[in-house]
Amino acid sequence: MGEDVGARTFSREDRARYREKVRRCLDVFAEMLRESRFDVERPMTGLEIELNLVDEESMPAMRNADVLAAVADPSFQTELGQFNVEINVAPRRLAGTGTAEFEEHVRASLNAAEQKARTVGAHMVMIGILPTLRPEHLTAATLSQNPRYELLNEQIFAARGEDLRISINGVERLATTADTITPEAACTSTQFHLQVSPAQFADYWNAAQAVAGIQVALGANSPLFFGRELWRETRIPLFQQATDTRSEEIKAQGVRPRVWFGERWITSVFDLFEENVRYFPALLPVCDPEDPAEALAAGGVPKLAELRLHNGTVYRWNRPVYDVLKGRPHLRVENRVLPAGPTVLDTVANGAFYFGLVRALAESDRPLWSQMSFSAAEENFTNCARHGIDAQVYWPGLGYLPVTELVLRRLLPLAYQGLDRWGVDPAERDRLLSIIEQRCLTGRNGATWQVETLHRLESADHLDRPEALREVVRHYVDLMHSNRPVHEWPLP
Repeated sequence: MGEDVGARTFSREDRARYREKVRRCLDVFAEMLRESRFDVERPMTGLEIELNLVDEESMPAMRNADVLAAVADPSFQTELGQFNVEINVAPRRLAGTGTAEFEEHVRASLNAAEQKARTVGAHMVMIGILPTLRPEHLTAATLSQNPRYELLNEQIFAARGEDLRISINGVERLATTADTITPEAACTSTQFHLQVSPAQFADYWNAAQAVAGIQVALGANSPLFFGRELWRETRIPLFQQATDTRSEEIKAQGVRPRVWFGERWITSVFDLFEENVRYFPALLPVCDPEDPAEALAAGGVPKLAELRLHNGTVYRWNRPVYDVLKGRPHLRVENRVLPAGPTVLDTVANGAFYFGLVRALAESDRPLWSQMSFSAAEENFTNCARHGIDAQVYWPGLGYLPVTELVLRRLLPLAYQGLDRWGVDPAERDRLLSIIEQRCLTGRNGATWQVETLHRLESADHLDRPEALREVVRHYVDLMHSNRPVHEWPLP
């Protein structure tokens, strides 16, 4: 979302002024790219994890304000729903034991935060969609007490002019409506950040798009929503529908959705920012007093506040990020395709696979995207969200094959090569990628564990669906705290 936005209303003049300002930012950004004014030394990686809060009965706990006050750690922040918080992990390099440092830091932070959250009657859960969520938990009353969320809700529904329709056909079917964007709060994710140079950005973004489906298949952890078994990564279609500003008629005209896979391979980071400005009207037309052209001409680093805010309201699964740190601008690919969880170790293993694989593909002699249509990558993404680790995918030179076979035969060796290029300690590389390998060999990830556990509780223990879902969460939380990788999780 970018920076906080205070409560306010917007006039037609605000929107006209913002459109002009965001286009001026885009011109300045193009000039900065031409002059190579970006930090490209010692590239950093980052990590964000969104979390759910539950009470002693494994139901959503609307306590994020109390939890954040108790935790008192600036790395923990509010999220859309009152049952959500987010941890932002300090960026670091991958070289050496960087991945182990990520794991150690996140585990220590979460353990400390969990102890403090318990004092206000809440527990933290890393999961893509909380299985015990019900429609009454996703209302205007459960939005976090932050003006930006209320404002975003107002603007999305002003653009739509009607209630949201959510329809997901999976193993079971769900059809419902919503009069707020709070269903988006059900979708809790992991985001990996990778700093890249302007010259490399297109290759890394294209590589990330090409493997997005593979990531979702291996890391799926959101099979249950409103008591229904839907897609293995239900978070994908739910997020797409929960933030859709288009009416049915606008959809029929082919207008692009704000939650967007994209439609083409790119040749420059500029392509993505320019598309965002060209295709999407402003949701939050807030203007910053800075004149970006004057700031650049004076030898400064412009914040490009309007461009960054606008970019934060276009929800690409791989999002371009412009940021300024210690007076130096840089670019990042923000990878947003994965759900949270199941464990910190699984999360870091997912990151190692992603960081290694995209580096190997981005630096390959013959780019993968010269051999594969963009629509094939998008088809893989949808199939993998629907079927998870059991998905079939298309890959150049191999045709259609099980995603686990593709990973074992072709992609894991590439991830090993990529982590070697990052300078990751060989023992760390082997430890983390072996978790991805075992997931493929066992066919078990968070989604399959949740579904198998639910079915066992319903059949063997004769529990009704609501009680079985609470038991799924209870067992999940215990195993999550063990930090055993999910492929080793027993069924109850």
